[in-house]
Amino acid sequence: MKNNLKYWKKFLTLVSMSLLLTSCKKEENLQKTTVEKKIEVVPPVNNRIIRSKILEQEIKEITISAVGDCTLGTDTHFDEMDNFPYVLEKNNRDFSYFFKGVYNIVSKDDLTIANLETTFTDAGEDHRVDKKFNFKGEADYTNILTTGSVEAVNLANNHTYDYGEKGYTDTIKNLEEAGIPYFGYEEYKILEVEGIKIGMAGITGWNETEAKKNIEKSTTYFHEQNTDLIILTFHWGIEREDKQNEVQENIGRYAIDCGADLVLGHHPHVLQGIECYKGKYIVYSLGNFVFGGNRNPSDKDTMIFQETFCFEDGVLTNTSIEIIPCSLSSRSDLNDYQPILLEGEEKQMVLKKVLENSTNIDIEKEE
Repeated sequence: MKNNLKYWKKFLTLVSMSLLLTSCKKEENLQKTTVEKKIEVVPPVNNRIIRSKILEQEIKEITISAVGDCTLGTDTHFDEMDNFPYVLEKNNRDFSYFFKGVYNIVSKDDLTIANLETTFTDAGEDHRVDKKFNFKGEADYTNILTTGSVEAVNLANNHTYDYGEKGYTDTIKNLEEAGIPYFGYEEYKILEVEGIKIGMAGITGWNETEAKKNIEKSTTYFHEQNTDLIILTFHWGIEREDKQNEVQENIGRYAIDCGADLVLGHHPHVLQGIECYKGKYIVYSLGNFVFGGNRNPSDKDTMIFQETFCFEDGVLTNTSIEIIPCSLSSRSDLNDYQPILLEGEEKQMVLKKVLENSTNIDIEKEE
């Protein structure tokens, strides 16, 4: 009897140990699998798309740069010495010359938007509209945009009709032949970047009532097209005024209320403030940039405004901005039409100028 009991005790002990070992191996395998899942992340694609196999969630970051008035040409009544065509010829018609000083910034984003404040036309003086300044450039000046990594331009401003209907239609034709997307007035543009649909519209904003109607019309269209981002640009404000006015503020905020994710402004030819309204940004004036409209502007301060939009599973979750102070010329004594990045004290002075007229903007300044 004792021997039988001893046998069964031994048998049960061996079974228990076997079960314990099996359990430990299962737990070990489970822990190993869990750890592998936690660290198994597919490397980013172009630093834009990250996939996590645990959450099965797609994160995309889209960086958009905006620059102000690009007058790629001149008024034919200007003195030829040191004007825009003169500088181009002086640089052996190297179209990449103009954006060379900022190319390292605009070439690394996903989309650069500029206000095209000129015409690309061969229209003669008989098409010239009766006004103080009329700007035009040659058809191949579109190469300035393509070599400068500018991917989209606004046409809703007070210079795209400087040479009447012919000047405007020539401009569109030349942009299309160069493969440069454009928008403005009744022309809306939707671009897809990394799978994100970006809607862009250009509106003139001197008449508040009319501007609001155009805001409603454009945002309704973009919502119907299921765009992920809506960017509205406005030609508005008063020339050479450093601070935005009430009409600009009313229009800009209404654009956000109607669904715009970013509002960009130009026309004053100088920098104005930035407002964060309901978590969205209104850039009241980007100033001049590659600006052939003046051979030596007294105010050469400008900037590149950058905003990065983060999407998780196609839903916009957060954004971040960067203000990049620039000068519209690499020389202080005249306009060489080549914007450059500012450093040190000059950079801080431009940043201070923008922030003084800004609302709800928290940007740390370097000491």
